[in-house]
Amino acid sequence: MGESEEKNQRWRSLRIVLPDAMASESGGVAYLFLHRPSRSNALNPDIFQELPLAIAALDSNPNVRVIVLQGSGKHFCAGIDLDTLANADHVSNAIGRHKEQFARSVKQMQAAFTAFEECRKPVIAAIHGACLGAGVDMITACDLRYCTKEALFSVKEVDLAITADLGTLQRLPGIVGYGHAIDLALTGRTFNGSEAKTIGLVQEVFASKQELDDKVGILAHEMATKSPLSVMGIKSVLLKSRDLTVAQGLDYVRTWSTAFLHSEDLEEVVKARAEKRKPVFSKL
Repeated sequence: MGESEEKNQRWRSLRIVLPDAMASESGGVAYLFLHRPSRSNALNPDIFQELPLAIAALDSNPNVRVIVLQGSGKHFCAGIDLDTLANADHVSNAIGRHKEQFARSVKQMQAAFTAFEECRKPVIAAIHGACLGAGVDMITACDLRYCTKEALFSVKEVDLAITADLGTLQRLPGIVGYGHAIDLALTGRTFNGSEAKTIGLVQEVFASKQELDDKVGILAHEMATKSPLSVMGIKSVLLKSRDLTVAQGLDYVRTWSTAFLHSEDLEEVVKARAEKRKPVFSKL
């Protein structure tokens, strides 16, 4: 597939497979794995520290056009590691500086998932097995989500006597609607891939992990052939418009188009059509 394993010694709880720079002049797809299979990829402090660093590295890599987020082993993500929660218990009755320290820790964990949104390049979540609690927080920050039919989801925090605080309550309503979001958050019930597709949490459901990997790979590689300026603009405008009125969103996209509409990518499209070939875009 023209991909190569990154030197992963720098990552304790992640694994990255980069596109082969020699395989395509226009770049390709990077695979980012949550890599704690023995703990069902439960999110520990290492992952929260490493995710924004990994995303920043992939965002700045000119050979990367699209990022696919996956989990190693049998599950995508079992949620936050309970040991991490246990270590936070000692601040629950503390005051002042301890609570301020805890607030900063939560903000850092929130930033780890927000990094997916802030990345200029599309991030696609490919979900198999369990995706629980903070795993749902994480995938709601991704641009696209696909899963296997046996995938299981749960906004689990209510069963741990906590309020989801890493993004689900802010992002999920915009994806599935307020009614579905409050139902899932208040009940903590488990739902499968078919229901996830029905309510709009995922774009498509596949029969097996192999089919998921194959179809998401095809989609990602096709997306990687598009104009990187156009893809970057679509993501930026959609995310910005989410928090704006229609009029404000139109102002924003007008400013974007003024800056980027007339580009070498547009010239390449015009030239390729004249020559009856597919356009080939240079790296960012």
